[in-house]
Amino acid sequence: MIPVLSFLFLRGKCRYCQKKISWQYPLAELGTAVVFFLASFFSSDCLSLAYYLVASSFLIVVFIYDLKHYLIPDKVIYPAILVSLVFIFTKQFSLFVPFLLSALGAALFFGLIILVSRGKWLGWGDVKLAIFMGLLLGWPKIVLALFLANFLGAMIGIGLVLSRRKSFKSEVPFGPFLVAGTLISLFWGEQIINWYLSFLNL
Repeated sequence: MIPVLSFLFLRGKCRYCQKKISWQYPLAELGTAVVFFLASFFSSDCLSLAYYLVASSFLIVVFIYDLKHYLIPDKVIYPAILVSLVFIFTKQFSLFVPFLLSALGAALFFGLIILVSRGKWLGWGDVKLAIFMGLLLGWPKIVLALFLANFLGAMIGIGLVLSRRKSFKSEVPFGPFLVAGTLISLFWGEQIINWYLSFLNL
């Protein structure tokens, strides 16, 4: 039961029944290892490291679950929100209100999209995930994360339509794109934002 290595040693098959093991398992394990390494690399202290590891774990679960079941489970997102609130309150109390406003702003933005589209474009699970994203990232990283999620979603969606794997009416889970945008913003958000502002000479 060694992540990734067991899959390679067993040549992608169960040791007992010889049934093929899905590639999603080693890919998920490898992705988790990369995210955990980045979290440890960008953490400034032990408490921040613990928080980023837990937050990243929640995000990885959301990514895989939504990709597979088209659903963001409450039993994952509610604890994620609670952990973020506790961390901000204890570690970054001076930023509690800005982070909370970022979460509420992101949720309100998605909520308006749901109301306008009558639930055809997004689900309420995305709203709850947006709250977690806002608490994790704060301002202005939350804006970058939402932009990246929409950009990645649009690019991959167009690719799926052009390859005829999906149609314009097909349902595509948005959670994985939100998670990708969140992780990119969490680890490289400041650099991206600073580059963009310097590009605009601001």
